[in-house]
Amino acid sequence: MRRSPFRTSVCAALVATGAVLAAALPSGAAGAAPAAPSVPAPVARAGALPVKLSPAQHAGLLADATAARAATARAIGLGGKEKLVARNVLKDADGTLHTRYERTYGRLPVLGGDLVVHTDPARTARGTVKGVTRATGTRIALPTTVPARGPATATTYALARAGKDGSRGAKAAGAPRAVVWAADGRPVLAWETVVDGFLSDGGPSELHVITDAADGTELHRYDAVKRGSGNTQYSGQVPLDSLQNGSTYSLIATDHGAHKTFDMNHLSERPRAVFTDADNVWGDGVGTTLQTQAADAAHGAQVTWDYYKGVHGRNGLRNDGDGGSSWVNRGGFNGALWQDRCQCVSYGDGHGTTTFYTSVDIAAHEMTHGLTAETARLNLSREAEGLNEATSDIFAAGVEFHTANTTDVGDYLVGERVNAHGNGTPLRYMDRPARDGASPNYWYPGLGAAYGNVTPGHVRAAPTPGPANHWFYLAAEGSGAKTINGVAYDSPTADGLPVTAIGRAAAERIWYRALTVYMTSNTDYAGARTATLAAAADLYGVSSPTYTRVMDAWGAVNVGTRSGNPAPRPPGPAFENLTDVPIPDAPGGGTSGAPAFSSIGVSGVTDPALARIEVDIVHGGMLYVDLVAPDGTVYKLKDIYDGAPVAATYTVDLSPEAPNGTWRLRVQDTTPGGVGHISGWRMTF
Repeated sequence: MRRSPFRTSVCAALVATGAVLAAALPSGAAGAAPAAPSVPAPVARAGALPVKLSPAQHAGLLADATAARAATARAIGLGGKEKLVARNVLKDADGTLHTRYERTYGRLPVLGGDLVVHTDPARTARGTVKGVTRATGTRIALPTTVPARGPATATTYALARAGKDGSRGAKAAGAPRAVVWAADGRPVLAWETVVDGFLSDGGPSELHVITDAADGTELHRYDAVKRGSGNTQYSGQVPLDSLQNGSTYSLIATDHGAHKTFDMNHLSERPRAVFTDADNVWGDGVGTTLQTQAADAAHGAQVTWDYYKGVHGRNGLRNDGDGGSSWVNRGGFNGALWQDRCQCVSYGDGHGTTTFYTSVDIAAHEMTHGLTAETARLNLSREAEGLNEATSDIFAAGVEFHTANTTDVGDYLVGERVNAHGNGTPLRYMDRPARDGASPNYWYPGLGAAYGNVTPGHVRAAPTPGPANHWFYLAAEGSGAKTINGVAYDSPTADGLPVTAIGRAAAERIWYRALTVYMTSNTDYAGARTATLAAAADLYGVSSPTYTRVMDAWGAVNVGTRSGNPAPRPPGPAFENLTDVPIPDAPGGGTSGAPAFSSIGVSGVTDPALARIEVDIVHGGMLYVDLVAPDGTVYKLKDIYDGAPVAATYTVDLSPEAPNGTWRLRVQDTTPGGVGHISGWRMTF
């Protein structure tokens, strides 16, 4: 299975003193009017649109929320040991406030305890609570906040875990902190340990490992480094915002939150020096020229700022007026990544290649990880991490269309300009995600577990954004074949029924509101559907065609039902093997038994889509049960090894696969003393 070079998980106005053209602008270059949408956008309700807040206004609203946090905690029914910590505030045009809080219990941070309080300040002096969106509805109550296991045990485990995941030079970034883990609905006392290191491709790692403070078992882990993967290489001649100091110009974007573009000089840590130039003409359009890479990175950061400010009224990723920074020529890796610690995007020095990940969509993708970190976070479950990655893809497309550059036109492809594969193909396709050979087109139960594996010594696999990317494309453009900006698309649906578009602008606005107002740290695909429908109701009305089409687009990627519950597509051909196959017993000592295989030959299938896998296994021990594709790709079926017989049906999106060939069911015993066999299994396409 091919992997994306992004890692999850879990980012130009001109003034006389500094912002000048890198060169004369050709017709249609960046700075032109945004491209006309291919589908007319519905008119949003004005009162639900976000207010553009200045940094001072945003800080004032945060201060008000902090002052009222005790009263708010009582109003929403929190217990006496629970307190709120205000993190972010959004304001609608009708005065509604959406305040995002973290929660503590007995002074310990609650992971998965985040919530958003929706208030109407016009009704009372302190605001009346209109609703609460919670990461978990479970009440927090622990018998003790004193860990049974000390922090040293947590550190030892986290370092070992990082080593197994392929980190080099792993070291603890300080002592573990005691937390309450509540992301999966069962609050427990835990340790959170952060381990710094470098992965095999040279890129940095910041692995967060959460372990149970009672028995030391791992509860969750994620990497906080989010990675994807002038006269610019990718965008042609563009305007760049810079700062003049005497006869020298610096790549400091004065009208874009003072965003700084640094030259890392092949070093891996800490920014070195801001790029400077004597004539304010940056780069020569050749990708291997360092100043050209800097021009691409600076341009990507500036148009991303312009998009969020112009389209969503956001003053920087944190809404505080800070533009962050770009670190170019960072040593030892090939790709691009986002780090919250520095509010920066890093672009690798190529690591011996001539491929540089500084295109507009990749810059926007990485910076959007910073927006997600400031709002919903989306890092406390595998599906949440997939939605984190999808959010970056969605707004990368939004930035690219908004920039309206004829050299790099807006499209629904990810990383199409960097030629990462060497054959001109993009990293991902939003209209048909399975075209990349790895991403599913549709959601299915167990999706998070299937994409939760790590190959030792390799960059951690990004949870799949496929179904959410597909939803966004279907919502924006509809199903079926079409050509947009010269790019041909042909988007299928899981149920074979068509989807009518709402337009890209409406789809972007709905996803932004869902992310910033309704999603939380452990939102899954079902939760994303709920959040986008709530956003569509706010913006366009619950009885609007837009609301119905948002629902239909989710149904088309197998998340929930469509409006009206239409009949699903009838099942396709079925193939089965009913021959008994003995399962070798595990020898013990922590060693699994030899795998048992049962094969099915598949032919004549043109679209595998969502396949139904029915298995019948008789066994008294604990088992691993996997589906192995003809090309060797492994789909995990049974992820809970409870010792019960396996007579179950699994739905798996096999659309990334060439369906015809020999498929194998692989069953492996993990405990000694079990006797059993594969009774048979069936695949229905």
